[in-house]
Amino acid sequence: MAANSASKYVHLFYTSFIIIILLLLSCIELTQCSVTYDKKSLIINGHRRILISGSIHYPRSTPEMWEDLIQKAKDGGLDVIDTYVFWNGHEPSPGNYNFEGRYDLVRFVRLVQKAGLYMHLRIGPFVCAEWNFGGFPVWLKYVPGISFRTDNEPFKNAMQKFTTKIVQMMKNEKLFESQGGPIILSQIENEYGADTQAYGAAGHAYMTWAAKMAVGLNTGVPWVMCKQDDAPDPIINTCNGFYCDYFSPNNKATKPTMWTEAWSGWFSDFGGPIPHRPVQDLAFAVARFIQKGGSSTNYYMYHGGTNFGRTAGGPFITTSYDYDAPIDEYGLLRQPKYDHLKALHRAIKLSERALVSADPTFVSLGNYEQAHVFSSKTGGCAAFIANYHINSSATVRFRNRRYDLPPWSISILPDCENVAFNTAKVGTKTSLVNWLPTKVNKLGWQTISEDVSTVDSDSKMTASGLLDQLSVTRDASDYLWYSTSVVINPSDFHRNTVPTLSVESEGHVLHVFVNGALAGTSSINTLYNFNKQNAQLLINLLLLLLTCYYFVTISKGSAFGNQDNRKVTFSGNANLRAGMNKIQLLSVAVGLQNNGPRFEQWKTGVFGPVVLHGVGRGSWDLSRQKWSYQVGLKGESKNIVSPTGISSVDWTDSSLLGQVHRPLTWYKAYFNAPQGVEPLAIDMKSMGKGQVWINGQSIGRYWTVHAKGSCTGCNYAGTYRPTKCQTRCGTPTQRWYHVPRSWLKPTQNLIVLFEEIGGDASSISIMKRSFK
Repeated sequence: MAANSASKYVHLFYTSFIIIILLLLSCIELTQCSVTYDKKSLIINGHRRILISGSIHYPRSTPEMWEDLIQKAKDGGLDVIDTYVFWNGHEPSPGNYNFEGRYDLVRFVRLVQKAGLYMHLRIGPFVCAEWNFGGFPVWLKYVPGISFRTDNEPFKNAMQKFTTKIVQMMKNEKLFESQGGPIILSQIENEYGADTQAYGAAGHAYMTWAAKMAVGLNTGVPWVMCKQDDAPDPIINTCNGFYCDYFSPNNKATKPTMWTEAWSGWFSDFGGPIPHRPVQDLAFAVARFIQKGGSSTNYYMYHGGTNFGRTAGGPFITTSYDYDAPIDEYGLLRQPKYDHLKALHRAIKLSERALVSADPTFVSLGNYEQAHVFSSKTGGCAAFIANYHINSSATVRFRNRRYDLPPWSISILPDCENVAFNTAKVGTKTSLVNWLPTKVNKLGWQTISEDVSTVDSDSKMTASGLLDQLSVTRDASDYLWYSTSVVINPSDFHRNTVPTLSVESEGHVLHVFVNGALAGTSSINTLYNFNKQNAQLLINLLLLLLTCYYFVTISKGSAFGNQDNRKVTFSGNANLRAGMNKIQLLSVAVGLQNNGPRFEQWKTGVFGPVVLHGVGRGSWDLSRQKWSYQVGLKGESKNIVSPTGISSVDWTDSSLLGQVHRPLTWYKAYFNAPQGVEPLAIDMKSMGKGQVWINGQSIGRYWTVHAKGSCTGCNYAGTYRPTKCQTRCGTPTQRWYHVPRSWLKPTQNLIVLFEEIGGDASSISIMKRSFK
């Protein structure tokens, strides 16, 4: 009995010992894979951290670029990669999901993990981001009874379903930090606070619901809401802006001070200049935020990338989303922005122990000069000494030492004695863009024109009155044809009066055709169409003589909106004839609205009035009569942009015709991939407006409209705004368009472009981009 009793106690001891060990290991594992927070900072695996982050949006580059971009971010001193999740890219139609190619989110997150960095996954799923429709799929607009971003059951159901899918996907792949993965933060909604007033009580109820829904998904990591002052606990409210030193969370006792978008530059729109933010001011803003107790800063953008396809929103946002970021659109390091920020990050990291251990003490050093000191018995000492004057340098004494401060600058002293970094003192030379020629020029172009005369015959929809463009196209194309007919009696013409047509549209671009010809050019087009069939020699001669005249008059048949005035007004001569006349309006979208209260209700397309003047009793409103609608272009419907669809039409060798500035024309050619590894771009300076594809992949929209604005000098000192430092005034806002090398084959690469208003394709070339 005694032996058995002893054996029992030994067995119980070992069992208890194993249980204790397992519990200890479990506690250790939970400690090593946890993210919490207090008023000072995020606490990752039991350690407070000052985090430097950068936004890299996976669809705005190619998978082949991702690893290099992430490594460059790490080398630049970043701890975290930040990205939105793009709903319309992942669910293009209800229940049909896409997580491949540029939308392979799991692959992107795993590459971040492989590099040893953390991830902030901003699910939204509204993203704004100058992205088409704010990241929402267009089909969402047509869910019965829906109203976006408010206390609306259809919207909440759809939003929760997508958010849950993304979270569950990350959980299945064990990608949250609580599972040993890199995701330390997630965001629900996006910059909703500014829109709350428009939605009233329903907006507040929706925001509260969204927060509760997100927390209920049990990710094991904190959630944030940016620009949402009333974000409920435990959601962390954060700041976005050019400066965030003024910001405090809504619960200073429990929440850290975080900056989710430190704008490194600004986006560009067709017809506007290119904004630049001096790195001295950006570094100044970040240091200013940290010295006030900020613990996490994310550069928006660290790599901006490219709005491939029709992903740019706005409208009028350029295909380039370069954003003047430290890593440029092509993946090259922009200097001195990259190196100067890298030095800033190093100085902040040297100060990290003090920053997370103490609250800052303010010390006045003069009218414009001050210091913020972090000092504790266990955390050492760090100081930030600032000069806020925008014109004058200053010399100050701090702790019996003398420090010289340039205007609008902050010096960082990780030991409260020695200066490790000053925001205004840049030690790296400015990199200058160098465009190198390749052998891809003077291509053998073939062309085919859109047949305007048969648009009516292909129409599948008719209606009385003018319809919203988006309701017809469902964003399947930028293009929508509005067509109607009018019968004019000979007696309706007025002596010595030329009939005119006026059209009011909600944009964004309008091309007007009367009897198959662009308004104002019918005699030329009619002659062209007739002689093309009967006498090729005659047409070549006539076209050579009339090219200059034609190019000048093309704009008479078109009207263009812009970022300042999105509505389009056309007024021009209408070459009418006795009998039946066709009026055809080609409405062109340049990206859908991406933000604002109830932005899903914004109109797009021709809403009228559409009025003929100078016939009959003086004016004739066509707005309410019967109109037919044709979605897209014939080239789109036949998929002639792809290698498999290119042979579905009869192409014509361009020869002299290729030099003529003809509207609504498709071009195709083949080229071999340029040698080398430098990033590539297609130079579209000689073209007008349209879209371009390489091997069936859409490079994006191009438009060589010249930039209007003020491009005077640039001083880094003083409060920055996008209009302060600009370039490219008087030249095309965007001339070069990124061609990813991974889209190319060694030989026989197909390039197809569609030109709306006319251009000279013979001058198109592909260039190599580098910095010197």
